[in-house]
Amino acid sequence: MPSRLRSLLALAALVLVPEIAQAATAIATTNVNLRAGPSTRYPAVNVVQGGEDVHVFGCLANRSWCDVDFYGQRGWMSSDYLAFVRGGRRYTGPDVVGYIGAPVVTYSFGRYWDDHYRGRDFYRDRRRWDGIYGPPIFDRGPPPRARDRIGPPPPYPVRGEYRGYDGRDRFERERDRFEGRRDRERFEDDRRFEDRPPPPWVRDRGPGRPDWDGDDDFE
Repeated sequence: MPSRLRSLLALAALVLVPEIAQAATAIATTNVNLRAGPSTRYPAVNVVQGGEDVHVFGCLANRSWCDVDFYGQRGWMSSDYLAFVRGGRRYTGPDVVGYIGAPVVTYSFGRYWDDHYRGRDFYRDRRRWDGIYGPPIFDRGPPPRARDRIGPPPPYPVRGEYRGYDGRDRFERERDRFEGRRDRERFEDDRRFEDRPPPPWVRDRGPGRPDWDGDDDFE
């Protein structure tokens, strides 16, 4: 074989060598879903058969989930279903992470999905799955409140400052708004009073009464 051809083949081999060569090997203890992220809420991309080997590229800092390869399919697998055999002894669960020397990795949703799931059906709905990975809602704490903010509250505008296009400052605009609202309320109160029917004793007065004697005086 010509030396140039051998060099090209060697170069191609280096380019095509997958990351699997750098990954540790573990065993699936049972049939388990391979998921598109480190949570059971992500879609399943494959099913790892019990007893099959998986290549582990790394695990989260808490060792709960690991980034693995299963026959060319990349995804995340719970470390609870990993096993490792050394010296005739079988290790299972998150302890496997330490025995196989898997590095600590993080999960980046956008980059990971772009690299591995562009051809999958669920990739079109990736906005639905974004944001799943992270602390549970009950661990995030209450939302910040105004009294928890650092520093004093902003100063109230001084009269005469911050004049608008109409030449009035905020105090004058607020005063006009308040007075306009007050006038409207008074007008509505007056109108409601005018629309009220007269009291019975007014309706019963006058010549229309059968017993009217021409005297409107009340005793």
